Amino acid sequence: MAPKVKQPWEDLNYIKRKMKKQKTEAKLIKSTKQKEEKPPEKTSVAETPTLSIALPGSILDNAQSPELRTYLAGQIARAACIYKVDEIIVFDDYGQIENAYTAATDKKTKCCEQLATILQYLECPQYLRKYLFPIQSSLKYAGLLNPLDAPHHMRKGDQFQFREGVVLTIPPKPGRGSFVDAGLFKPVIVDKVLEPHFRVTVKLSPKAYETTKNGFGTVVSPLTPKKETGKYWGYTVRIANSLNEVFTKSPYSNGYDLTLGTSDKGACVDEIDLKSKSYTHGLIVFGGVQGLEYALENDNALEIDDVSLLFDHYINICPEQACRTIRTEEAVLITLAELRTKISPNMNDSVANIPTTMEEESS
Repeated sequence: MAPKVKQPWEDLNYIKRKMKKQKTEAKLIKSTKQKEEKPPEKTSVAETPTLSIALPGSILDNAQSPELRTYLAGQIARAACIYKVDEIIVFDDYGQIENAYTAATDKKTKCCEQLATILQYLECPQYLRKYLFPIQSSLKYAGLLNPLDAPHHMRKGDQFQFREGVVLTIPPKPGRGSFVDAGLFKPVIVDKVLEPHFRVTVKLSPKAYETTKNGFGTVVSPLTPKKETGKYWGYTVRIANSLNEVFTKSPYSNGYDLTLGTSDKGACVDEIDLKSKSYTHGLIVFGGVQGLEYALENDNALEIDDVSLLFDHYINICPEQACRTIRTEEAVLITLAELRTKISPNMNDSVANIPTTMEEESS
């Protein structure tokens, strides 16, 4: 059999492939140098410390009735408010299965949405709920829940320089901003023209409580009340499609600098020194009925076998427990109570010695 003769076009294809490979390597080297030359981002020293918790929405499936599902969410909201949690992350521990969309995945997604909706509803001041939460099945039994009675849930007679409000549909007067319902006897006029039904945080003028007419205020960031006064101002709610997104979709530029995972397979909390490292943005992650290991198995984006590697500390918050299992809503309350004096936020002078009432401000 005659040997195969090499064709000229084969050499040409080889040269093209080699040139393409060289260009790709050159781009990779260039991008690597740019990343090395770019200075690392610095965390602002005046940044207010925050505490976040993450838990799976599937825990609602562990309740025996729609009423108990709602009450379970209320227990989590109450615990978060008592211990001043700034962010609650509801993640899907079932995971996104490609090309296999089933009724089970839809059920898990609805659990996440319902839990997030109830948490948002309870965090919202009562006088704003009629504007922001239409009648829906997720909130059918919300009337059974205990109120949070948080500092920003103010009554008409309470006097404080900050209030939560919603922009009204009343057209603004020429040269003035929008009308905002801030829970007072009359609407407040703010300094900006905004879309109706938009929730805002308002800093009131010192004379806002003295006039019988419309008071005046300034629209500020929701973070401002806590930063300026040190008062707890509620929590935000975020939905993550997987365990991985709990970390990667963090609202903070540098992510979380202290991460804790909870499990009965973790190290005893009494044997770990948590005070040695202060944090600016802390995160505590709770598992569902099958634990955080189940969430890791269903997350294709995480290429590790040991879930403890995701955290700075993987802890057992209640060693020698008598019950076989601790429910997630119980674990949240136990953990926050246990860690209250064991973890130290990176405090700064931005929340110290600042007046907390209108009377102190005016004096």
